[in-house]
Amino acid sequence: MATGSVLAFWAVALLLIVVPGADWAFTIGAGLRGGSVVPAVGGLVTGYGAVTAIVAAGVGALVAGSPSVLTGLTTVGGLYLIWHGATTFARPAALDVRAGAGTDWGTFLRGVGVSGLNPKGLLIFLALLPQFTDPRYAWPVPLQLAVLGLTFMTTCAAFYLCLGTLTRTVLDPRPAAARTVTRLSGAAMTAIGAWLLLDRLLP
Repeated sequence: MATGSVLAFWAVALLLIVVPGADWAFTIGAGLRGGSVVPAVGGLVTGYGAVTAIVAAGVGALVAGSPSVLTGLTTVGGLYLIWHGATTFARPAALDVRAGAGTDWGTFLRGVGVSGLNPKGLLIFLALLPQFTDPRYAWPVPLQLAVLGLTFMTTCAAFYLCLGTLTRTVLDPRPAAARTVTRLSGAAMTAIGAWLLLDRLLP
């Protein structure tokens, strides 16, 4: 696969990643929980890995072409973000409690849900990844898509690990500020989930 295509995709992917959204809100909330942010970021990356696999297998195009399936996916994803955001907003004090046994696994699964259940991620991958592939190239298109997806996942992991660690370092000694930022991140996730529902369900 041409190095230039991968680099061009990486530049576009980085621009998408640095724009605040549900992933940002989730990572910031996870960073304020104490302990490692690796489970949260690992969940986000795994979710995007699943989306990459769906697109590479050609299933994504079928989902995007079916209004009823896409509406159902959007509804599930939007409701999940609303639930998770509202829970985070309502219980910011829980973020002062250091992670205990089993917490990392739960955080990982929530991360998978935030990225993997977001239909916008699927649509972005469907619109973006094919533009950087070339059917004339020796590598099969699904393999090219997998390389691009891996590029996105690696960039995502590096950026969100830095974001979560920075958030924890700056705000951990400031409980009041941490609770305020946590409420804001929860409100952001709730708003994004509501926007997904309204954008898809309203005519």
